[in-house]
Amino acid sequence: MGRGEGGGIALGKTLTEESQSRHVLPASFEANSLQKSNWGFLLTGLVSGTLVAVYAVATPFITPALRKVCLPFVPATTKQIENVVKMLRCRRGSLVDIGSGDGRIVIAAAKEGFTAVGYELNPWLVWYSRYRAWREGVHGSAKFYISDLWKVTFSQYSNVVIFGVPQMMLQLEKKLELELDDDARVIACRFPFPHWTPDHVTGEGIDTVWAYDASTFRGREKRP
Repeated sequence: MGRGEGGGIALGKTLTEESQSRHVLPASFEANSLQKSNWGFLLTGLVSGTLVAVYAVATPFITPALRKVCLPFVPATTKQIENVVKMLRCRRGSLVDIGSGDGRIVIAAAKEGFTAVGYELNPWLVWYSRYRAWREGVHGSAKFYISDLWKVTFSQYSNVVIFGVPQMMLQLEKKLELELDDDARVIACRFPFPHWTPDHVTGEGIDTVWAYDASTFRGREKRP
């Protein structure tokens, strides 16, 4: 009887110890869990920081495209640049690219001997254009400014290049007709102006370029 009671007590202690051991985690396991938790927080922080950085960089590129009338950034093709340069042959004076993007047209014009200026609303593209002009060795004759095209007066330019969209061409047509001198030339890429008759056309498809001389479109009957 005494041995039975002693055996019961010993068995009870064993079961209790086993039960307690199931609820006590090893120290190494707790350390691993803590380390994984720290890595999780670190990874979350890195992802969040990356998303913020991407948003900060991408927003200036995307925002202009959300406006009612905009100049979305679409890089000019090599053929388009060649066609623009072709329309500038035998031309003199200063040149302006309205919505200059990454500066390709302005830099190409500067290499042809023009004093060229680009107006672009996107500051990231302007800074990149300035870097490209410096790298190409034409930063002295190729300048870029952050500005809304509707707030700029183009009367001082003899050559105007525009990569526009259909929604803005009529309004821009009226603005340029009022501001430019009679010896000015307007070169439109991708889309023509709605009322002007081009003096010269070159290229095909998206590479088509239309050249309009101010003396010609001023000779047409004024619209009411």
